[in-house]
Amino acid sequence: MVQITFKGSPVHTCGRLPEKGAAAPDFELCDTDLKNVGLKDFKGRTLVLSILPSLETSVCQASAKRFNDLVASLENVAIANVSMDLPFAQGRFCGAENLDNMENLSAFRSPDFGMAYGVTITDGPLQGLLSRAVVVIGPDGTIQYTEQVPEIAQEPDYEALIQLFD
Repeated sequence: MVQITFKGSPVHTCGRLPEKGAAAPDFELCDTDLKNVGLKDFKGRTLVLSILPSLETSVCQASAKRFNDLVASLENVAIANVSMDLPFAQGRFCGAENLDNMENLSAFRSPDFGMAYGVTITDGPLQGLLSRAVVVIGPDGTIQYTEQVPEIAQEPDYEALIQLFD
C-alpha cells in the first residue's frame, strides 16, 4: 500500500508499482472499439502506460494532451491512457481533442489491472479508480521506468520520462 494525496488529503493505493527490471504484469483491457487489448499486442515496441483516474478531469485531460504530443516525435513507442472510464468517454474526449497518437484502454471490466500494477485507490472520494502513475514497459516486456505521482491533482514528471528517450 502506498500513501498519496488527493487535493492534500491522504489516500492509499492497493500496492506498489512493479519494480524496474521486473517482467511487466500481463493485462487485458478494453479499447474504444470494445476489443480486448493485452500486453502482447505491444510486443516489440516500448509502451508508455499513462494511468489516470478519469479523462473527465482537467489534470487528466492536460496530461493526455501532453503525452499525445510527446509520443508524436518518438519511433517504436506506443502510449496508452488507462483509466476506469468507459471506452466511449475515452474515445469522445480524444476525438474531440484530436489526440490520435495514443491508445485509450479502459479497465472498467478488468479490475485485476489496478491490483497487478498497484494503482487501485482503496479509500477516499476516488476509491475504486486508478491513481495517476506512469509505467514504461520496454520492447522485451520488462519495466523500464515507473512514477507514482504523489498528488493525484498534479501531472507526472514529463522531463524524467523524456530523458528515457534521449
